[in-house]
Amino acid sequence: MAKRKEADTPILENEAVKELLALLKENQAQGGKELAAAIGQVAEMEKQLAEAVGELKTMREDLAQMQNHPLKAALQKSIITLQDRILALRDNLAELKAGVIEGCKKALADFKVRGVAALDNAARFFHIKSGLETMRDNLGQSIGIDQKAIAKIEAVSAEYHEAGRHLKNIGRTLTGKEAVQEAKPAGKLAKTIEAPYRAELACLHAMKKSVEKAIDRVSRLEQAAEKKPSILKTMQEHKEKAQPPQEKAAPAVSHDGR
Repeated sequence: MAKRKEADTPILENEAVKELLALLKENQAQGGKELAAAIGQVAEMEKQLAEAVGELKTMREDLAQMQNHPLKAALQKSIITLQDRILALRDNLAELKAGVIEGCKKALADFKVRGVAALDNAARFFHIKSGLETMRDNLGQSIGIDQKAIAKIEAVSAEYHEAGRHLKNIGRTLTGKEAVQEAKPAGKLAKTIEAPYRAELACLHAMKKSVEKAIDRVSRLEQAAEKKPSILKTMQEHKEKAQPPQEKAAPAVSHDGR
């Protein structure tokens, strides 16, 4: 129950997250800005996913009101597939948030033991890159579903208007009028059906950008950690420098020639 409540609570309202972000800012910890920015992108994803869920709801409502239409069956399949993807994204985000919260708790525990020095290496407690990459891939698949649905709507609309042009030209030919050369562009119905898909697509694209930004932030933190010498190595080097140089042994005196 506690985990469900934690997953439903916006990440920036979580107590452990708020406490760690405040400490990083207050102490200007090394890598703190990158870590805070990565967590901020996760918060942005929460908002964007909520928008995508809202657009999906609008799609279902619009489809329910649609009369028998050649597109209805195809759109129903697209919405079911897209709904499955959105649910998968929600699960991905929940796992991602859990990883961030756990990382914050561990970093805070380390801070209580070692003090401010622990904050400079707080990023080592966050193992969220693979989760971000999974989310990016799932978003790419969902974007593809929306793009195919829009292409299907436009194709059926084009076929419908082309058929209408042919029928119209038969009548014009019989009355001696010149044939219409071009079919009408996509009609109001097609644009109405497309609208929620385009809105959903915009949400998913925005979410994918947020994920990619978060991956970039985490990658920078990893690179900085690789360049940073280990504490053990630094202490060893310091110890070696602190040791006094050993005196050289005096050369042996030769008794030859006495």
